[in-house]
Amino acid sequence: MLTRTTEIAIVGAGAAGLTAAIEARKTGAQVVVVDENRSPGGQLFKQLHKFFGSKVHRAGVRGFDIGEQLLEESEGCDVEVLLDTVCWGLFEGDHLALKCGDRSELLHYQKLILATGASENPLSFPGWTLPGVMGAGAAQTLVNVHRVLPGRRVLMVGSGNVGLIVSYQLLQAGADVVAVIEGLPRIGGYGVHAAKIRRAGVPILTSHTILRADGVDCVMSATIARVDENWQPISGTERALDVDLVCLAVGLSPMSELAWMVGCQFVYVPSLGGHVPLHGEDMETTVPGIYVAGDVAGIEEASTAMEEGRLAGLAAAEALGYGSEETRQRKDEARRALDQLRLGPFGEGRWQGKAHIAEAYGEWLRQV
Repeated sequence: MLTRTTEIAIVGAGAAGLTAAIEARKTGAQVVVVDENRSPGGQLFKQLHKFFGSKVHRAGVRGFDIGEQLLEESEGCDVEVLLDTVCWGLFEGDHLALKCGDRSELLHYQKLILATGASENPLSFPGWTLPGVMGAGAAQTLVNVHRVLPGRRVLMVGSGNVGLIVSYQLLQAGADVVAVIEGLPRIGGYGVHAAKIRRAGVPILTSHTILRADGVDCVMSATIARVDENWQPISGTERALDVDLVCLAVGLSPMSELAWMVGCQFVYVPSLGGHVPLHGEDMETTVPGIYVAGDVAGIEEASTAMEEGRLAGLAAAEALGYGSEETRQRKDEARRALDQLRLGPFGEGRWQGKAHIAEAYGEWLRQV
C-alpha cells in the first residue's frame, strides 16, 4: 500500500480545517488536508446569508464569499488538499487510512488536526422514513449547491438559526414554507432571522411538535400539535398540514468517530452538541499530537470554527518547532477572539460549555 508523509495532517476542509492549514503552512510546516467531498469549503458554500458580529470576524460577508477567500488563501500558500478522499481510520504509528476512488493509501503524520464538523440530529416519529423527510442541512445543500428544490410546501421543525435561515432560503428558492414549529416556548435563533420569515408571512408556532407524517410513497401531509410544559401533546390541538417536505432542524452532533477511534477522552456537554473530545487551550486532545477544531470540538458557529482552526494550526506548527514570538502572539489573538465571540446571551451557553471542558481537561491532567 502506498504511504505518503506529512508534518501536519488535517481531516476536514471546512472553515476550521482550511484556516488551520493556512496558519500552519505560513509558519513553514508541511500540511496535507483530506476531505471526502469533491470540493473544499465545508458548510460555507451553502451559506448565502451575511455573517454577524465584528468586521474582524467577517461581519457583512456572505458565507460562500468567505469560503472563496479561504480557498484563495490556501492555494496562495501551497496547502496540499486531497479531495474526494475518505479517511476511514487512524492506526498505530500515526497513520491515516485513506481511500480515493479505487486507490487506498496511508498518510503518516507527526501532528493531526481533526476538523470533521458535525452531523444533523434525527427525530423519530411515525412516517419519519418517508421520502420528503430530511435534515434542514440536506435541503440547504440541494437548494444552494445543486439548485434542486426538494419540495413545494414545507414544514420546518426547529426554530434555531439553521431552521430559520433554511426556511428563508427555501422561500427564496420558490417554496411555500407553511409553518416553522418549535417545541420550546420561545424561538431558538436570532431575532433578525425570525423577523425575515415572519415578514414573508410564515407563522412560527412555539410549544408545538410534529406527531406524524403521512403519505404512500412520499410525504403528503404532516400532523402537528401543541405541547404542554412536560412536552406532551395537548389533545384537541392537532392540525393536519398539506406539505410535501418536512425539514428537521433539531440540532447537530460533533462528528467525533475518529477521535473515539484513536482513544481521546470525552466529556458530555449538552450545550455543545453532546460528547466532545477533551481539549486544552491549544485545542490539543488527551492524545498527544492530536488536535480538534470547529464543530467536532463543540457545536458553535463558523466564525468560532475559524478561530479554533487558527489556534490549532499554530499550536501544531509550534509543537513541531516552527514557533516564534509572532506565533505566540497570534495564538493569544485567537484566544481573545474566541472569548469575544462567546459574549452575549447567545454565546453564554457555549462559553459555559467550553469552561466545563477546560475544567474537565485540567482534572484529567492532574490525574495523569
